[in-house]
Amino acid sequence: MPLHPQAEALRARRASSGTPPLYTLTLAEARAADLADIRAAAGTPEPVAAVEEHRVPGPGGELALRLYRPEPPGRRLPALLYLFGGGWTLGSPDTSDAICRRLTNAVGCVTASVGYRLAPEHPFPAALHDSRAALLQLVERAEEFGVDPDRIAVAGDSAGGNLAAALTLLLRAEGGPALRHQLLVYPNTDHGADTPSLRDHDDPALFNRRSVDWYWGHYLADRGDGASPYASPLRAATLAGLPPATVLTAEYDPLRDEGEQYAEALRAAGVPVELRRYPGMPHGFFAMTGTLDDAAEAQAFAAGCLREALR
Repeated sequence: MPLHPQAEALRARRASSGTPPLYTLTLAEARAADLADIRAAAGTPEPVAAVEEHRVPGPGGELALRLYRPEPPGRRLPALLYLFGGGWTLGSPDTSDAICRRLTNAVGCVTASVGYRLAPEHPFPAALHDSRAALLQLVERAEEFGVDPDRIAVAGDSAGGNLAAALTLLLRAEGGPALRHQLLVYPNTDHGADTPSLRDHDDPALFNRRSVDWYWGHYLADRGDGASPYASPLRAATLAGLPPATVLTAEYDPLRDEGEQYAEALRAAGVPVELRRYPGMPHGFFAMTGTLDDAAEAQAFAAGCLREALR
Protein backbone atom coordinates (compact mmCIF):
# COMPACT_ATOMS: atom_id res chain seq x y z
CA MET A 1 0.00 0.00 0.00
CA PRO A 2 1.15 3.64 -0.33
CA LEU A 3 2.96 5.32 2.53
CA HIS A 4 0.36 5.98 5.25
CA PRO A 5 -1.02 9.56 5.01
CA GLN A 6 0.32 10.41 8.47
CA ALA A 7 3.75 9.05 7.55
CA GLU A 8 3.62 10.79 4.15
CA ALA A 9 2.93 14.11 5.91
CA LEU A 10 5.95 13.52 8.14
CA ARG A 11 8.09 12.66 5.12
CA ALA A 12 6.88 15.75 3.23
CA ARG A 13 7.74 18.02 6.15
CA ARG A 14 11.25 16.60 6.30
CA ALA A 15 11.74 16.95 2.55
CA SER A 16 10.40 20.52 2.36
CA SER A 17 12.44 21.68 5.34
CA GLY A 18 15.63 20.33 3.79
CA THR A 19 16.39 18.22 6.86
CA PRO A 20 19.67 16.47 6.01
CA PRO A 21 19.96 12.69 6.39
CA LEU A 22 21.76 11.73 9.56
CA TYR A 23 24.45 9.96 7.55
CA THR A 24 25.53 13.29 6.06
CA LEU A 25 26.22 14.85 9.49
CA THR A 26 29.08 14.58 11.92
CA LEU A 27 28.58 12.09 14.72
CA ALA A 28 27.93 14.86 17.25
CA GLU A 29 25.39 16.51 14.94
CA ALA A 30 23.70 13.19 14.14
CA ARG A 31 23.43 12.24 17.80
CA ALA A 32 21.83 15.56 18.72
CA ALA A 33 19.48 15.57 15.71
CA ASP A 34 18.39 11.98 16.29
CA LEU A 35 17.37 12.64 19.90
CA ALA A 36 15.58 15.87 18.96
CA ASP A 37 13.61 14.14 16.19
CA ILE A 38 12.59 11.26 18.45
CA ARG A 39 11.44 13.56 21.23
CA ALA A 40 9.44 15.68 18.79
CA ALA A 41 7.63 12.67 17.32
CA ALA A 42 7.02 10.80 20.59
CA GLY A 43 4.52 13.23 22.10
CA THR A 44 4.19 13.84 25.82
CA PRO A 45 5.89 11.05 27.81
CA GLU A 46 3.59 9.13 30.14
CA PRO A 47 4.16 9.53 33.87
CA VAL A 48 5.27 6.43 35.76
CA ALA A 49 5.40 5.81 39.50
CA ALA A 50 9.18 6.24 39.69
CA VAL A 51 12.29 6.58 37.55
CA GLU A 52 15.59 5.58 39.15
CA GLU A 53 19.11 6.22 37.89
CA HIS A 54 21.71 3.59 38.82
CA ARG A 55 25.36 2.96 37.97
CA VAL A 56 26.27 -0.68 37.43
CA PRO A 57 29.54 -2.41 36.52
CA GLY A 58 30.17 -3.19 32.88
CA PRO A 59 33.02 -4.75 30.91
CA GLY A 60 34.38 -1.34 29.94
CA GLY A 61 33.54 0.59 33.10
CA GLU A 62 30.37 1.75 34.82
CA LEU A 63 27.13 1.78 32.87
CA ALA A 64 24.06 3.94 33.36
CA LEU A 65 21.01 1.81 34.16
CA ARG A 66 17.64 3.54 34.31
CA LEU A 67 14.72 1.77 35.97
CA TYR A 68 11.07 2.68 35.35
CA ARG A 69 8.48 1.50 37.88
CA PRO A 70 4.72 1.21 37.32
CA GLU A 71 4.08 1.34 41.08
CA PRO A 72 6.04 2.24 44.21
CA PRO A 73 8.60 -0.32 45.36
CA GLY A 74 7.24 -3.04 47.60
CA ARG A 75 6.70 -6.21 45.63
CA ARG A 76 8.68 -8.01 42.98
CA LEU A 77 7.53 -7.37 39.45
CA PRO A 78 8.51 -8.87 36.11
CA ALA A 79 11.28 -7.00 34.32
CA LEU A 80 11.97 -5.88 30.77
CA LEU A 81 15.42 -4.90 29.52
CA TYR A 82 14.83 -2.41 26.68
CA LEU A 83 17.72 -1.68 24.32
CA PHE A 84 17.42 1.62 22.44
CA GLY A 85 17.91 1.96 18.70
CA GLY A 86 20.27 4.24 16.82
CA GLY A 87 22.42 2.03 14.63
CA TRP A 88 24.76 1.20 17.54
CA THR A 89 26.11 4.72 16.86
CA LEU A 90 23.44 7.11 18.16
CA GLY A 91 21.24 7.11 21.22
CA SER A 92 21.07 6.79 24.98
CA PRO A 93 18.41 5.83 27.53
CA ASP A 94 16.77 9.17 26.67
CA THR A 95 16.18 7.86 23.14
CA SER A 96 13.76 5.18 24.34
CA ASP A 97 12.36 7.11 27.32
CA ALA A 98 8.81 7.48 25.97
CA ILE A 99 8.69 3.84 24.81
CA CYS A 100 9.93 2.57 28.18
CA ARG A 101 7.34 4.62 30.05
CA ARG A 102 4.44 3.31 27.97
CA LEU A 103 5.60 -0.30 28.17
CA THR A 104 6.17 -0.03 31.92
CA ASN A 105 2.59 1.06 32.49
CA ALA A 106 0.96 -1.20 29.91
CA VAL A 107 2.88 -4.36 30.86
CA GLY A 108 3.04 -3.70 34.60
CA CYS A 109 6.77 -4.38 34.73
CA VAL A 110 9.98 -2.75 35.83
CA THR A 111 11.64 -1.59 32.62
CA ALA A 112 15.41 -1.20 32.53
CA SER A 113 17.26 0.86 29.93
CA VAL A 114 21.05 0.66 29.74
CA GLY A 115 23.42 3.25 28.34
CA TYR A 116 25.53 0.81 26.35
CA ARG A 117 28.71 2.04 24.69
CA LEU A 118 28.38 3.45 21.19
CA ALA A 119 30.34 2.87 18.00
CA PRO A 120 32.64 3.81 16.37
CA GLU A 121 34.37 4.70 19.63
CA HIS A 122 33.40 1.26 20.95
CA PRO A 123 32.72 -1.12 18.03
CA PHE A 124 31.22 -4.62 18.04
CA PRO A 125 30.85 -6.42 20.39
CA ALA A 126 30.97 -3.67 23.07
CA ALA A 127 27.25 -2.84 22.95
CA LEU A 128 26.30 -6.51 23.17
CA HIS A 129 28.59 -7.15 26.12
CA ASP A 130 27.18 -4.10 27.91
CA SER A 131 23.66 -5.39 27.27
CA ARG A 132 24.61 -8.72 28.81
CA ALA A 133 26.10 -6.93 31.84
CA ALA A 134 22.86 -5.02 32.38
CA LEU A 135 20.77 -8.19 32.12
CA LEU A 136 23.00 -9.97 34.63
CA GLN A 137 22.66 -7.03 37.02
CA LEU A 138 18.88 -7.34 36.87
CA VAL A 139 19.20 -10.99 37.86
CA GLU A 140 21.95 -10.64 40.48
CA ARG A 141 20.36 -7.61 42.14
CA ALA A 142 16.77 -8.74 41.70
CA GLU A 143 15.86 -8.24 45.35
CA GLU A 144 17.39 -4.75 45.47
CA PHE A 145 15.73 -3.74 42.20
CA GLY A 146 12.39 -5.33 43.12
CA VAL A 147 12.18 -7.66 40.15
CA ASP A 148 11.37 -11.33 39.72
CA PRO A 149 14.48 -12.94 38.20
CA ASP A 150 12.37 -15.73 36.73
CA ARG A 151 10.21 -13.29 34.73
CA ILE A 152 12.53 -11.24 32.55
CA ALA A 153 12.16 -10.32 28.87
CA VAL A 154 14.38 -8.39 26.48
CA ALA A 155 13.31 -5.92 23.80
CA GLY A 156 14.68 -3.36 21.41
CA ASP A 157 14.05 -1.47 18.20
CA SER A 158 16.31 -1.36 15.13
CA ALA A 159 19.90 -1.82 16.38
CA GLY A 160 18.37 -2.40 19.81
CA GLY A 161 16.39 -5.25 18.26
CA ASN A 162 19.64 -6.61 16.84
CA LEU A 163 21.21 -6.46 20.31
CA ALA A 164 18.17 -8.11 21.91
CA ALA A 165 18.28 -10.98 19.41
CA ALA A 166 22.05 -11.36 19.78
CA LEU A 167 21.74 -11.31 23.56
CA THR A 168 19.40 -14.30 23.50
CA LEU A 169 21.99 -16.19 21.43
CA LEU A 170 24.79 -15.22 23.81
CA LEU A 171 22.83 -16.23 26.91
CA ARG A 172 21.91 -19.54 25.31
CA ALA A 173 25.60 -20.24 24.63
CA GLU A 174 26.49 -19.35 28.21
CA GLY A 175 23.71 -21.39 29.81
CA GLY A 176 21.42 -18.57 30.88
CA PRO A 177 19.83 -16.75 32.58
CA ALA A 178 16.64 -17.86 30.86
CA LEU A 179 14.41 -15.19 29.35
CA ARG A 180 10.63 -15.35 28.99
CA HIS A 181 10.35 -13.39 25.75
CA GLN A 182 12.10 -11.29 23.13
CA LEU A 183 10.45 -8.30 21.44
CA LEU A 184 12.26 -7.37 18.22
CA VAL A 185 11.08 -4.20 16.49
CA TYR A 186 12.37 -3.92 12.89
CA PRO A 187 15.70 -5.48 13.88
CA ASN A 188 18.91 -5.64 11.85
CA THR A 189 19.59 -9.35 11.52
CA ASP A 190 22.09 -9.77 8.67
CA HIS A 191 25.10 -7.66 7.78
CA GLY A 192 25.48 -7.52 4.03
CA ALA A 193 21.88 -8.52 3.39
CA ASP A 194 20.72 -8.16 -0.20
CA THR A 195 16.94 -8.18 0.06
CA PRO A 196 14.23 -6.52 -2.04
CA SER A 197 13.33 -4.17 0.81
CA LEU A 198 16.97 -3.10 1.20
CA ARG A 199 17.33 -2.47 -2.53
CA ASP A 200 13.98 -0.71 -2.91
CA HIS A 201 14.14 1.87 -0.14
CA ASP A 202 16.47 4.72 -1.03
CA ASP A 203 14.37 7.80 -0.16
CA PRO A 204 16.71 10.36 1.47
CA ALA A 205 13.78 11.75 3.49
CA LEU A 206 13.37 8.36 5.20
CA PHE A 207 15.66 5.78 6.76
CA ASN A 208 17.15 4.07 3.71
CA ARG A 209 19.77 1.62 2.52
CA ARG A 210 22.53 4.24 2.83
CA SER A 211 21.52 4.71 6.47
CA VAL A 212 21.95 0.97 6.98
CA ASP A 213 25.43 0.98 5.43
CA TRP A 214 26.47 4.03 7.47
CA TYR A 215 25.51 2.39 10.76
CA TRP A 216 27.12 -0.95 9.97
CA GLY A 217 30.27 0.89 8.91
CA HIS A 218 30.54 2.42 12.37
CA TYR A 219 29.61 -0.73 14.30
CA LEU A 220 32.03 -3.14 12.65
CA ALA A 221 35.70 -2.24 13.01
CA ASP A 222 36.36 -5.34 10.87
CA ARG A 223 33.72 -6.04 8.23
CA GLY A 224 34.46 -9.73 8.70
CA ASP A 225 32.80 -9.48 12.11
CA GLY A 226 29.51 -9.20 10.27
CA ALA A 227 29.60 -12.97 9.76
CA SER A 228 29.33 -13.54 13.52
CA PRO A 229 25.84 -14.52 14.64
CA TYR A 230 26.29 -12.03 17.48
CA ALA A 231 26.36 -9.28 14.84
CA SER A 232 24.07 -11.04 12.34
CA PRO A 233 21.65 -13.27 14.28
CA LEU A 234 20.18 -14.62 11.05
CA ARG A 235 23.51 -16.38 10.44
CA ALA A 236 23.32 -18.46 13.64
CA ALA A 237 23.77 -22.18 12.98
CA THR A 238 20.51 -22.84 14.82
CA LEU A 239 17.90 -20.71 16.55
CA ALA A 240 16.45 -23.63 18.49
CA GLY A 241 15.87 -23.09 22.18
CA LEU A 242 15.60 -19.31 22.06
CA PRO A 243 12.84 -17.44 23.91
CA PRO A 244 9.44 -16.96 22.26
CA ALA A 245 9.44 -13.85 20.11
CA THR A 246 7.32 -10.98 18.92
CA VAL A 247 8.70 -9.42 15.72
CA LEU A 248 7.32 -6.17 14.33
CA THR A 249 8.25 -4.85 10.89
CA ALA A 250 7.35 -1.83 8.76
CA GLU A 251 6.45 -1.95 5.08
CA TYR A 252 8.59 1.06 4.05
CA ASP A 253 11.74 -0.10 5.79
CA PRO A 254 14.95 -1.43 4.23
CA LEU A 255 15.21 -3.83 7.21
CA ARG A 256 11.73 -5.27 6.64
CA ASP A 257 12.74 -8.45 4.84
CA GLU A 258 15.59 -9.48 7.14
CA GLY A 259 13.37 -8.95 10.16
CA GLU A 260 10.69 -11.17 8.66
CA GLN A 261 13.27 -13.73 7.57
CA TYR A 262 14.48 -13.90 11.15
CA ALA A 263 10.95 -14.43 12.41
CA GLU A 264 10.46 -17.27 9.94
CA ALA A 265 13.83 -18.80 10.86
CA LEU A 266 12.85 -18.72 14.54
CA ARG A 267 9.54 -20.39 13.70
CA ALA A 268 11.28 -23.05 11.60
CA ALA A 269 13.52 -23.79 14.60
CA GLY A 270 10.49 -24.44 16.79
CA VAL A 271 10.42 -21.06 18.56
CA PRO A 272 6.91 -19.60 19.03
CA VAL A 273 6.74 -16.35 17.05
CA GLU A 274 4.18 -13.58 16.63
CA LEU A 275 5.05 -11.63 13.46
CA ARG A 276 3.23 -8.46 12.51
CA ARG A 277 3.99 -6.11 9.61
CA TYR A 278 2.64 -2.55 9.72
CA PRO A 279 1.61 -1.52 6.19
CA GLY A 280 2.39 2.00 5.05
CA MET A 281 4.79 2.58 7.94
CA PRO A 282 8.46 3.63 7.71
CA HIS A 283 11.39 2.52 9.83
CA GLY A 284 11.33 4.27 13.20
CA PHE A 285 7.54 4.50 13.40
CA PHE A 286 7.35 2.56 16.70
CA ALA A 287 8.71 5.57 18.61
CA MET A 288 6.37 8.12 16.99
CA THR A 289 3.32 7.84 19.24
CA GLY A 290 2.76 11.60 19.15
CA THR A 291 2.66 11.57 15.35
CA LEU A 292 1.48 8.20 14.05
CA ASP A 293 -1.61 6.33 15.25
CA ASP A 294 -0.04 3.01 14.27
CA ALA A 295 2.83 3.65 16.70
CA ALA A 296 0.44 3.65 19.65
CA GLU A 297 -1.27 0.53 18.32
CA ALA A 298 2.06 -1.23 17.82
CA GLN A 299 3.20 -0.40 21.33
CA ALA A 300 -0.13 -1.62 22.74
CA PHE A 301 0.19 -4.86 20.77
CA ALA A 302 3.77 -5.36 21.93
CA ALA A 303 2.75 -4.67 25.52
CA GLY A 304 0.01 -7.28 25.28
CA CYS A 305 2.49 -9.90 24.06
CA LEU A 306 4.92 -9.03 26.84
CA ARG A 307 2.21 -8.98 29.49
CA GLU A 308 1.09 -12.45 28.49
CA ALA A 309 4.69 -13.76 28.47
CA LEU A 310 5.53 -12.27 31.87
CA ARG A 311 2.34 -12.99 33.78
